[in-house]
Amino acid sequence: MNKSKKKLFGLLILVSLSTVLLGGCMYPKENQAQNKASVREAVRNMQAVIDQYQKETGMLPMKNSTPETPKYEKYIVDLAKLQRMAYISDLPAVSFEKGGPYYFLIQDEQTKPTVKLMDLVTFQVVNEIQGWVDGYRRSNSELPAGDEAYPGFSRIDYSKLNKKEPAIRSIYSGMTLSAMMDQEGRVFVDYGLDIMKAVERSGVAEPQEGMDLRDLLVASSELVPVKSTAYQWINGEPQAVAETKQ
Repeated sequence: MNKSKKKLFGLLILVSLSTVLLGGCMYPKENQAQNKASVREAVRNMQAVIDQYQKETGMLPMKNSTPETPKYEKYIVDLAKLQRMAYISDLPAVSFEKGGPYYFLIQDEQTKPTVKLMDLVTFQVVNEIQGWVDGYRRSNSELPAGDEAYPGFSRIDYSKLNKKEPAIRSIYSGMTLSAMMDQEGRVFVDYGLDIMKAVERSGVAEPQEGMDLRDLLVASSELVPVKSTAYQWINGEPQAVAETKQ
């Protein structure tokens, strides 16, 4: 096992223990189970609506997006249209439009349209960090870069920003994740720990070369890894790479 992989496994164990100790007090198991059940039900119900809409209209009720829109932020379900056309009587309680924390998205729109959710809490935290990074760059003509996270990606030195590092709670594991930025100053959540756990659960010793490992997260959850870049299996561990245009 190489040094970087040992470091990743060690960090994974430490963060997992912290999550168990802290999460037990802050997020009772009963509430977690209820939340997961309501999310699953909301996605299942919306999937039925989308399937019916497509069958009857030959289209998908998606809001417009641009080629520059990131993979896990595009194809937002147009709930207002569904309501106007009487496909739903009320807005889903978990939806942003109803005051909830999620946008409904459609993934695999060309082949097998599948309903997923985008977490807006994570989205907003990263947008806030992005604003700090952009402001620092305008004032200092450089990025507030810290240690290297992956080749081409660095941690953020919050001391340069005079800010306290925000807590980013993983939508998959409940672990605390960190933000990172690429050489252009674009801020992402580092989902490396979650992806390592997903690879372990998959039972595959070596993921397929060139595979975007985020697919493992999407396949096993109702939620998409918002504010992320692509990950590939390199030198025995998940590594962030520049995402190709979708």
